[in-house]
Amino acid sequence: MCRLEVYLLRHGIAEEGRPGSRDADRALTPEGKRRLRETLNVARSAGASPQLLLSSPYRRAVETARIAAEVFGFKGQIIESAAFTPGSDTRAAWEEIRLYAGTGSLLVASHEPLTGLLIGFLCGTPNLIVDVKKGSLTRVDLDHVGAQPRGVLKWMLTPRLAGGTRD
Repeated sequence: MCRLEVYLLRHGIAEEGRPGSRDADRALTPEGKRRLRETLNVARSAGASPQLLLSSPYRRAVETARIAAEVFGFKGQIIESAAFTPGSDTRAAWEEIRLYAGTGSLLVASHEPLTGLLIGFLCGTPNLIVDVKKGSLTRVDLDHVGAQPRGVLKWMLTPRLAGGTRD
């Protein structure tokens, strides 16, 4: 029996970085928002229903989490954590996720390379290389939330699969 469903959501397409501006301040583009909604709507129709939303504090991830909240009808507060920034360690991200294991299902809005590394880590295969497209949603189920996760990769939904657009 699954004790925790973890949905890993890579942020949508964001603005290009500009000289003199911080990477953390990059916003989603209109196309990024549209494609993200398509993916999340398909996931919702298939039964995805996270009970808690966690996010990197970077603007594009927070915007992604807000869109997820809207699509999934989530009314609670989105919890921001530096454990989900691009260069974060998978162990730190896992420890943050474990704090909320009692929710039954949660969504993490994050970045590459962390999202791909976290998929492998949660599945007990930290050397696994996963190509996670912008706006992709991945579900990993865990039957226990101990120090070493051993989850099962249930599915990955890319914007191309959800809306028929090219990655």
